[in-house]
Amino acid sequence: MYQHVSVLLDESIKALEIKPNGVYVDMTCGGAGHSSRILACLKTGHLYSFDQDEYALKRSQDVLAKINSNYTLIKSNFCNLKSELAKYNVEKVDGILYDLGVSSFQLDIKERGFSYNEDAPLDMRMDQSQTLTAKEVVNTYSYNDLVRILFQYGDEPNAKRIASQIIKAREIGPILTTLELVDVIKKALPQKVLKQKGHPAKLTFQALRIEVNNELKVLDSSLRQAIDMLNVGGVVAVITFQPEEDKIVKHIFKKASTVDVPLGLPIANIPEADYEMVTKKPILPSEEELENNHRSHSAKLRVLRRVK
Repeated sequence: MYQHVSVLLDESIKALEIKPNGVYVDMTCGGAGHSSRILACLKTGHLYSFDQDEYALKRSQDVLAKINSNYTLIKSNFCNLKSELAKYNVEKVDGILYDLGVSSFQLDIKERGFSYNEDAPLDMRMDQSQTLTAKEVVNTYSYNDLVRILFQYGDEPNAKRIASQIIKAREIGPILTTLELVDVIKKALPQKVLKQKGHPAKLTFQALRIEVNNELKVLDSSLRQAIDMLNVGGVVAVITFQPEEDKIVKHIFKKASTVDVPLGLPIANIPEADYEMVTKKPILPSEEELENNHRSHSAKLRVLRRVK
């Protein structure tokens, strides 16, 4: 059984300012850590929890059913936010939470192929009904495409070395498992890099996961929908774990909370933005959380509120 520890749990729940009669959405239900806390605050309100992972929803059902019945689980990618909630006649909500990245159980269940510490088929699909897997990316993508995703999604400084080694290795035979890929990555890296702190395959695995699940594009689409669906006073809170994710959130929040003022417009007539940045700088995990939950180390929480 996997152990699920939600990151920035108290901080994100506080940011949502939950009203007992409000409507809330957990875009990344996962192990229901955040969902269970939101649901416990509701009396006549309702929680909608999204996840594209069937296993996550089954686990969440077990957890949430013990709290109350004011919830609906939705098996869908969160880029379908508006269309899925429309099925329940929901057009506006009071709070939306994103806890991005990979879920604890996806890492801990080795057969899912997310972990570089366990030998398993190269998979990494959050939605196991989709066709694209990490195996296909590793064995069919061109050198240039491999370099691109390693740089863009993994911030991997040795992207060219690793991509070259992948091409070389697959000419002998397909790379089928996680540990086979780890060996390829290690062969590509100089000794001084292998001796550095942290696993040498971490950034490559991150990049592959993001590519397989199209994570950045769906985040951009979903977040724009989320902002539009907020009631006045409603909040969107987003926990990111990777620089490109945070960059998207920061950009969308800044644009929503900024008014483009035409040149020559008198200062007294400058309109106010419809949204405000609650967090000028991201909220980071406490020292205690950093000590107790190693998966919180790169976490950042940003919050946006609708004001008019």
